[in-house]
Amino acid sequence: MASGSRLRAALTGLVAMTAWQAFAADTPVKIGVLTDMSGFVADISGAGSVLAARMAVEEFGGSVLGRPIEIVSGDHQNKPDVGAAVVRRWLDSEGVDAIADVPTSSVGLAVQEITRTKSRLFSNSAGSSGDFTGKACSPLANQWNIDTYTVANGVPRVLIQRGLDTWSFVTADYTFGLALERDATAAIAKAGGKVLGSVKHPLNNHDFSSFLLQAQAMGAKVIGFANGSGDTIRSIQQAREFGLVDDTRRIAAFILHVTDVHALGLEVAQGTLVMDTFYWDRNSETKAWSQRFMARNNGRPPSAVQAGAYSAVLHYLKAIAAAGTKEAAPVSAKMKELKIDDALIKEGFIREDGRVVKDYYLLEVKKPSESKYPWDYFKVTAIVPGNEVTRPLSEGNCPLVAGK
Repeated sequence: MASGSRLRAALTGLVAMTAWQAFAADTPVKIGVLTDMSGFVADISGAGSVLAARMAVEEFGGSVLGRPIEIVSGDHQNKPDVGAAVVRRWLDSEGVDAIADVPTSSVGLAVQEITRTKSRLFSNSAGSSGDFTGKACSPLANQWNIDTYTVANGVPRVLIQRGLDTWSFVTADYTFGLALERDATAAIAKAGGKVLGSVKHPLNNHDFSSFLLQAQAMGAKVIGFANGSGDTIRSIQQAREFGLVDDTRRIAAFILHVTDVHALGLEVAQGTLVMDTFYWDRNSETKAWSQRFMARNNGRPPSAVQAGAYSAVLHYLKAIAAAGTKEAAPVSAKMKELKIDDALIKEGFIREDGRVVKDYYLLEVKKPSESKYPWDYFKVTAIVPGNEVTRPLSEGNCPLVAGK
C-alpha cells in the first residue's frame, strides 16, 4: 500500500512536471516596443516601429525554439517616469523578455537601467545619446541608430574632403545642441577644417532671421544646423528665404528625416546634406522591403528609426535561435557574436559596449526636377564606413571596456 502510494505520488509528480515543461515550452517570447505614439517623434517611430517589429517576426516565421513570438506596444509620451512604469509592468507582470525602439534618450536611458537590473535585453533602435554606449553602457543593451558622436563626425569629415572646409554653426542653446556643436567642432579641426564661429538660439525658436544673418556674415562655406526637429525645419525654411544656399555655400543638417523633407518640400529642402543609417530607396533590396512596409503604413516609407526596429528585432530572434535559450545574458552575447545581415544592414556587428557598427550614408536632398516618384527625396552621395565615424572604444568611458 505504501509502495502504491509512492508510485501514485511519483506518477502525479511526473505528470505535473511534464505539464509544466509543456507550459514552459509554450511560453511566448515577448518583445515590448516602447515608443512615442502621438508626440514630436511619432512620425519616425510610433506605430511604424511597431509595424516594423511585427514584420521582423513574420519574416522569422512567427516562432523561435518552438515558442510563439508576441509583440506588445506602449506609449511613453516622451516622459521617463511614464516609460519606466510601462517597462516595469511589462517585465514584472507580463512576461516581456526584451524592449525595443524607445525614442527620446531620457526615456531610453531610464529603460536601459531597468533592463540591466532586471536582467532583460534592450535593443535601443531609436535613442541617439552617446551615453547609451558610454558611461551608461550595459552588457544587455545595444544601440542601432545614429548617435551624437557619429553625426558630428560623419557629415563634416565628408564635406571637408570635398573642399567645404570652413564652417559656422546655428546651434540650439541646450544640452543636445551644445554637445553636437562641440563634437562637430573637434571633428572639423581633426579633418583639417576650421570653425569661423557660431550663434546660439533658444530651443523651439520660430524666427531665425537674426541668427542666420549672423552665420552668413561669418563667410563660411557651410552653415551647420546643430539643432533638431522643428528648429531644423524652420532653420532650413528661413535659410532658403534669405538666399543662404548657392554655389558657394551649403547648409548641413545633423538630423533630418525623410518625413522632415516631406514637410519642407523639395523646393525648400533641396541641397541640404545629412548623414543617416538608412534610406528606404538606397538599393533594390531596401526598396523592396520598404514597399512592403509602405503598403501597410498608408504609403509612408520607413524612417531610419523604424528600419532599426525591424533589424534589431530580427537579429534578436536569430540570436535566440543560435543560443538555444531566451535568457538575456547568453542571447546578448550571441547578438554580439553574430554578424548583422538582413535586407537593410550588411556586415554589421555589435561591439562589446553595445554599439552597432555599420555603414552610414551621406544624403543630399534632391532638386524637384530630380525626384521621379513619391518620397523620392534623397540621393546617396557617399557611403561612410562605420569604423571611420563610430566613437572609439577607448573614448566612450564604458565600464565594460575600461582600460581599452
